[in-house]
Amino acid sequence: MTEALLRSLASGCPIAPRLSPHADAVQEWLVGQLDRLGLPREAAGRERLARAGFARYAGRLYPDATEPDLRALTALFTWFFLVDDACDGPGRPDPVGIRALRDGTLALLREGPRARHPGFSGPLRRLLVQGWREPRRRMPARWRLRFADAVADHLDGVWREAVARSAGRPPGVDEYVALRRTTSAAYVSYPLIEFAGGRPLPDAVYHHPALRRLGELANDLLSWFNDLASLERDRATAGGHNLVLAVAAEREVPVPAAVELVGARWRTEMARFTALRAAVPSFGPALDESVTAHLDGVANAVRGTVDWTLESARYPVGAARRRGLIGAAAR
Repeated sequence: MTEALLRSLASGCPIAPRLSPHADAVQEWLVGQLDRLGLPREAAGRERLARAGFARYAGRLYPDATEPDLRALTALFTWFFLVDDACDGPGRPDPVGIRALRDGTLALLREGPRARHPGFSGPLRRLLVQGWREPRRRMPARWRLRFADAVADHLDGVWREAVARSAGRPPGVDEYVALRRTTSAAYVSYPLIEFAGGRPLPDAVYHHPALRRLGELANDLLSWFNDLASLERDRATAGGHNLVLAVAAEREVPVPAAVELVGARWRTEMARFTALRAAVPSFGPALDESVTAHLDGVANAVRGTVDWTLESARYPVGAARRRGLIGAAAR
């Protein structure tokens, strides 16, 4: 039932799909980097990461990035997924460890690669140093601060979720939606649109209410789609931190009914996103092209998440599709 809904939402998504022509080459590069760094340490984990296709995810969000820049973006995406894996799963919520990771990460982003912190070392640190090298070199200080602030907000959200899960306290719907906007890392991906396109926006434009509202809606759309795709895993491990589970508990309805409610809410918010995107005001001839590129990038974050989820072995629906393709090839 959930798989059918995911495919229905994808087929009805009005945002056109895009994919970088460099995605597959960068995916091969990534596998070599993971082997070189020893990430993850066990062979099965490296194979799982290789099949997840993180370069194709980055390539869907930043389809116009050069191949070298897509490598940097893919390294950053992979780092965030590794952090997510380290903080997720049964018995793993560790608020103290997450706080140390946050502090070490922000020291590196704000002070440079020479900054050291006892809670952040080893291969995971080296991967972030690699991914951050080009953005740090090329982007202005105000942009670097914007990115670091987004990372801080994301890791604070991961910490708050870990605290709630450790306490056995599932969230209500409104609380969950607000928290999910931080744990999704969508707000981290938005500044990277400017890196990929080489067009950093002024702060007054980047934080304009119209752009902020669109970014929030896009965050909800990609997060809720992910929640639907991750539902079965989250039922076992997330302590109620999934929109479907929060709706089922608050509305006192069975999970299948909650799935349908979340799907209906997704469609409503997608229609709102489309209307608001068309109504963004002009910022003048000097900025409108850059604003349009940013809005296209935010839309790509939604559509890219949808398409990557349906193809990635990281999620059951993607794994099933991959098995079907392999089986068809074998026949």
